[in-house]
Amino acid sequence: MQKFNTLLMLLAAHRTPTRQEGNSVVAPPSASDAPAADRSGGVQSVERAFQLLEVLADAGGVSTLSDLATASRLPMPTIHRLIRTLVQQGYVRQDTSRRYTLGPRLIRLGETAGRLLGSWARPYLAELMEATGETANLAVLEAGEVVYVGQVPSRHSMRMFTEVGRRVQPHCTAVGKVLLAQLPRQEAAGVLGNAPLPAHTVHTVTRPADLLAQFDGVQVAGYAVDDQEQEIGVRCIAVVVPGAPTPTALSVSGPEARVRALEARTAHGGLIPQMQEIATRLGHALAASG
Repeated sequence: MQKFNTLLMLLAAHRTPTRQEGNSVVAPPSASDAPAADRSGGVQSVERAFQLLEVLADAGGVSTLSDLATASRLPMPTIHRLIRTLVQQGYVRQDTSRRYTLGPRLIRLGETAGRLLGSWARPYLAELMEATGETANLAVLEAGEVVYVGQVPSRHSMRMFTEVGRRVQPHCTAVGKVLLAQLPRQEAAGVLGNAPLPAHTVHTVTRPADLLAQFDGVQVAGYAVDDQEQEIGVRCIAVVVPGAPTPTALSVSGPEARVRALEARTAHGGLIPQMQEIATRLGHALAASG
């Protein structure tokens, strides 16, 4: 209900009359800024508010008004009104440098959306677990980190378990690498940075340049591997979920010997095609629900 109330406030912001704010005057909305339904039945002011949040996210969560105007191509008075309302509601905040950042109110929405994503994906994760016998995971790329949003654990007594909601760096995980490989190389390089990356095991790739060099092969192959790079004795295979509303990957993880045996099998076309087929169906389901 709070989210719907906020959307109504966004609409109301476009009907605010001229008034003095500090040393500046806020102009009344022009006819072009008035709330209007577009051809698909959406409300323009709501769409623009979410557009600004997306632009902020694409900028790493921090931006100036002028950069928001350049990226969104919205009129500055419109940006002023929408940003002011988003700040009032806690979805955006202004820092001491007068830049705007994504606000803490979004955390609850993101966490809830992540849990729902995991719930929607559970039948597909269960199918993958039953087909492989190993733990099936769903993860998303968020602000340069991998966030696990769903899991169906293996029935084996010796199995892998990652807490849903856990955040890890992408360089040492199969899901992280397959997701980074889908990004433009400059953007992926920005996520990895220039400094050596933390080594979790002796197998962890710690040089960003070495990881970037792997990504062309990952794209061609359609999957990525964590070969004991996060934990000794554990192997993980990940594929992208195509068509998902946010960068999303599906993976199986387990003891190295068991996962290697899965990779070597040829039944049903092999492990990777089977994972990709399930991921494609999941992507279609997520896109249809969006």
